[in-house]
Amino acid sequence: MAVENAKVLIIVNNWGIEETELTRPLRDLKAAGAAVTLAAATLDPCETVSHDRYEGETLTPDALLSDVNAGDYDLLVVPGGTCNVDRIRVNEDAIAIAQEFAHEGKPIAAICHGAWLLVNAGLIAGKTAAPCRYIRADIENAGGHYVDEQLHIDDANGWRLITSRKPADLDYFVDAIKKTLA
Repeated sequence: MAVENAKVLIIVNNWGIEETELTRPLRDLKAAGAAVTLAAATLDPCETVSHDRYEGETLTPDALLSDVNAGDYDLLVVPGGTCNVDRIRVNEDAIAIAQEFAHEGKPIAAICHGAWLLVNAGLIAGKTAAPCRYIRADIENAGGHYVDEQLHIDDANGWRLITSRKPADLDYFVDAIKKTLA
């Protein structure tokens, strides 16, 4: 598959999303030719923040979490933002989407707090991940291994996990997504 033939799903809550962790993958993958769908809990505008504190850009979701099917996509992206992921990690639709991607052997890319969703979805056990340091204990308590790296790719358990720590790692994160899709 080539990036320009890929279908990427990005899932978020409708507020509290770390701006660049959403906009960089969204725009970079679209610019590379991928079909990217932004799915959210509701069809209300998605309000982003910078550093979990300052108002960011507002984007319009393409679909509801409840209406998307992992079978229609090649890769899942879970942006961070503390409030964003704190909400989607308990959203039954988001959990089911992540589980479906993993069970189908499809890659999941999670940055910063994004890996929190994978903890709640029961997918982190046996995986090594490089999320933000604030969820290290969550990763380890769920049976995963935490590493402090700009990018970590883990192919254990039959599916690829791409993780990065923070917005400063986005070049590595987006590049790894493109290489996985190519």
